[in-house]
Amino acid sequence: MNYYFLFFQDQLLLTADGTLPQGCEPPVALQSGQRLQPLPPLPEAACFAAQLAAPPTQGEWQMVALRSCFELLPAPLYQLAGKARELLHWDETTRFCGHCGAPMQLHTDISKRCTQCGREVWPALSAAIIVAITRNHGEEILLVQSKSFKRDYMGLVAGFVETGESLEACVEREVWEETRLHIRNLRYFASQPWPYPNVLMMGFTAEYDGGTLQLQRSELNKGGWFSRHNLPAIPGRVSLARKLIDHWLQQPESTPAP
Repeated sequence: MNYYFLFFQDQLLLTADGTLPQGCEPPVALQSGQRLQPLPPLPEAACFAAQLAAPPTQGEWQMVALRSCFELLPAPLYQLAGKARELLHWDETTRFCGHCGAPMQLHTDISKRCTQCGREVWPALSAAIIVAITRNHGEEILLVQSKSFKRDYMGLVAGFVETGESLEACVEREVWEETRLHIRNLRYFASQPWPYPNVLMMGFTAEYDGGTLQLQRSELNKGGWFSRHNLPAIPGRVSLARKLIDHWLQQPESTPAP
């Protein structure tokens, strides 16, 4: 029995009860000659991915946005779904050689080789940082709302790593550009693949070290300092931002000086 990660755009095919399709053959018809993309196997099943030309019109299926699948699928399957989406996106965007323009041909499960010049390519990741900044002995956290957010919640300062830039330098630059604040005690927290698409998020914690908050209005709608007792809406559990905020919430509150 196999697991099938079948996507139409960024939506994953699930059964009516929210589980991943299984079977010896794909549950819906694929395009003629279409190749199934092999994925790392799980102990109980082989795993394959494919891009659908259209959502199925027959059978008890549902198409669910990948991010929403976090609440439906077990963690190993959700992680594989993200990898499947990234590989399918890579396959779609690397049909022709970026050097000479000739068609690309699959060389291994995760690489392609140009049929003309022999150039070989692999799936590429974009590195991004996200940072939880606190002040007043950890009693307040800086929350901001990016213009890219589709809902009215507050998150953390984040941004992409630039060429020739270390992760630490990127954090300091993004914080300064978006807030005009200085930070100290920068510490690595955790990383998370973020397949929307092809991003690796690296999370940090830091402390406020001076400056007056001035938001970069081209990037942010709003922002400010919040305590545990006046938090606005925050990101869902799927995100590294939420893990950083929850980590801060779990820290003991400081005792006021007498």
